[in-house]
Amino acid sequence: MKVRKNPKASGSFEYPLLIKSILAYSLKLEPLREIVYRDKIRQNYFDLNRRVRKLANVFKELGLDGGQTIAVLDYDSHRYLECFFAVPMTGNVLHTINWRLSPAQILYTINHAEDIIIICHSDFMPLLESLSKEMTTVRSIIICSDESTYPESNQLPVSGEYENLLDKASDDYDFEDFDENAVATTFYTTGTTGNPKGVFFTHRQLVLHTLSVAFTFGIIDKACDFKSTDVYMPLTPMFHVHAWGFPYVATMCGAKQVYIGKFEPDMVLKCFQQEKPTFSHCVPTILQMLVSHPGAQGIDLSHWKVVIGGSALPKSLAKAALLKGIDVITGYGLSETCPILSTAYLNPQEKISEDLDFQVEKRTLAGIPSAFVELKLLDENDDTIENDGESVGEILARAPWLTQGYFKEPEKSEELWRNGWLHTGDVASVSKKGFLKISDRIKDIIKTGGEWVSSIDLENMISQHESVQEVAVVGIPDAKWGERPHAMIVLKAGFVLSKKEIQDFMKRYVENGNITQWTIPESINFAETIPKTSVGKIDKKKIRASLIENS
Repeated sequence: MKVRKNPKASGSFEYPLLIKSILAYSLKLEPLREIVYRDKIRQNYFDLNRRVRKLANVFKELGLDGGQTIAVLDYDSHRYLECFFAVPMTGNVLHTINWRLSPAQILYTINHAEDIIIICHSDFMPLLESLSKEMTTVRSIIICSDESTYPESNQLPVSGEYENLLDKASDDYDFEDFDENAVATTFYTTGTTGNPKGVFFTHRQLVLHTLSVAFTFGIIDKACDFKSTDVYMPLTPMFHVHAWGFPYVATMCGAKQVYIGKFEPDMVLKCFQQEKPTFSHCVPTILQMLVSHPGAQGIDLSHWKVVIGGSALPKSLAKAALLKGIDVITGYGLSETCPILSTAYLNPQEKISEDLDFQVEKRTLAGIPSAFVELKLLDENDDTIENDGESVGEILARAPWLTQGYFKEPEKSEELWRNGWLHTGDVASVSKKGFLKISDRIKDIIKTGGEWVSSIDLENMISQHESVQEVAVVGIPDAKWGERPHAMIVLKAGFVLSKKEIQDFMKRYVENGNITQWTIPESINFAETIPKTSVGKIDKKKIRASLIENS
């Protein structure tokens, strides 16, 4: 294909898409809006910009000159937000450590990412001390403390305490321009086998993702919008896919931000009462906890907007949230995709509909792709699936911000990007109107008697029983049928339920034609809790392993 390119003026400037431009815009609109940390710290955007410059000088004093990896091991905080900017803006790479991983996995990620400095909350210092002899690249620890004192360490190369180092540093720093394709962030995603895999994102990718999220939630008139006048309080850990990219959006538009630190329900509720957040994002487990928490019963949540991701939003939970006036929708994406690929969409007329069942149905869909995202479905033979709302296949994606591979994992990178499309490992259908409905992870879909059964669909049905608090459905080996569905159920406090009552309840879905009698689980157990992964998703791998071990 022929195209034309005109000559440029000799003095023209090719503007690089760098994270520093996101921060710079935070001073244009409402720089006096607050950034709040628990009930301890209140700052504004002038403070944020000044502290980012100070932190950059701290890195310079410690000998970092770009291209090196600085890790953060902290709860959600104003410090973490500063690192979101200061680390990549100095040309270095931000490694957000998942502190919910096992010590062995955390050690692996530190060594694999080649961390030079770790900015560590005092709570995690004992962990680092236990790993100190095996960390191969770390040469400096910066301790973060919420108190006036912090622990000493004879085993780690501590350079000082975060606030003390910032106090001594100059606030004069000129952030340079450099290649927008420079790596800005990295973090590790856990799979079903092997070590965690390192994904990475460039400045260009993060800027484009930020603009797409701002467009999706700010310009499009739909449910769960996000404006500069909102009060943003993330309930997703900042170590998990940049807190879904929203801290960059919130900073760019100068919204008030509230960071809760270590997750404690009482502190979250206190922040609700004092700061009155209007926009959050979290996994279903957190929303369930807050909706059912006794302390939340007296709090008005009717101005709260919540994006749910990480796991499917159960219809019963969506209904409970809507009945409390919460504007809740589903978002879809992966660690590998920065993360947002699609969101539920309700147009202006639909979002004010009083039909609760309609609202639940629309809001629990993965929705439509975000701007600049291409999605397609392939079946087991790599043939394209039609958009008929019934046929299912694996979701393949293209977008400007998808990780280009796994760090130091060339074979897995090629597998991820087979034939020029990122393979998500998720199974879905697409309606004629283009709405995406996630059926399952490929590894979680139940193959029984030659049929594919969606564990998510079964979970949605069971969860709508008034006694059910939470449910997980997995496939377990069956000599005759290959697999059969098993349901693990947590009941609401004070409720009693039998296996037969659940099976009788599910017969209504057989009568409605939603499922066949064959699909109803014969194997059901009741538990106090359901195992979760390090990012709060239901750990179906662990459930399956436990069932097989005890069979």
